[in-house]
Amino acid sequence: MNTIGMTMMNAMHPWPIISDEAIAFIHGGPLAPQIRGYVLFKDVPGGTEVYVEVTGLPDYKPGKNGEAPVGPHGFHIHEGNCCEVGDAEDPFLGAGGHWNPDGQPHGNHAGDFPPLFSNHGLSRMCFFTDRFKVKDVLGKSVIIHNNPDDFRTQPSGNSGKRLACGVIKPKFIICPE
Repeated sequence: MNTIGMTMMNAMHPWPIISDEAIAFIHGGPLAPQIRGYVLFKDVPGGTEVYVEVTGLPDYKPGKNGEAPVGPHGFHIHEGNCCEVGDAEDPFLGAGGHWNPDGQPHGNHAGDFPPLFSNHGLSRMCFFTDRFKVKDVLGKSVIIHNNPDDFRTQPSGNSGKRLACGVIKPKFIICPE
């Protein structure tokens, strides 16, 4: 095939390429089915920018009578890649434990994120981390928990039940030559 033929074929059938971005589409489980959102990861000089937008989060409720508060919500990367509900009382166990590639104590895991604060169900946040690049988290999962993370209880911060999950996947760009 000549060059013109190849160029026309490429224009008609663009090839996807992997960018320096990834996305996790978040969906709520049986404990909070209304949760929807996404987490966008983008490589930037020196690390990764993370942008989060979630709707349907339960509003804050202070802890009473020894019960943990609901929210702000613990938010982490987990090591597994399965967001199937499984047990309705203890969902998303296939996501595994917190992603901790460097064996750090909790509060310093590469996958420990700032908590999500619900404002009438909505939470938006953007932050920078130098603990990983996009390629390091592909295939991992993002979990939103019911309770705040205390950033000290080992190994996972005592942040309660898993409300929502999303698998981190490469963001593709269609590039027509």
